[in-house]
Amino acid sequence: MADTTTAPAPATVEINDALFCTHFKEVCADCSFDGREENDAFFGFDFIDREGIEAPPAIVNKDGVYQCKKHASAACNQCYGWKKQITRARTAAKKAGKK
Repeated sequence: MADTTTAPAPATVEINDALFCTHFKEVCADCSFDGREENDAFFGFDFIDREGIEAPPAIVNKDGVYQCKKHASAACNQCYGWKKQITRARTAAKKAGKK
């Protein structure tokens, strides 16, 4: 009899409104995860092929919310400024495409 079960969806974590795999990567070959399209859409961008961003080291607080290790904040704009990081990655991708 053939196995009809499907592989479970990759586990994701949400850090300050952005999705990452459990390795804190937006694009992860180990997990077969790519959260760029969802993150771009959430922050108001149309999807383009760009490098993925990575979350800095994080810890889970007592409420189960991820917060940056450096500043112990769940809404740390310095570590979790995803819109700015995505904007930079999009700019780099556009420049690379023009060469």
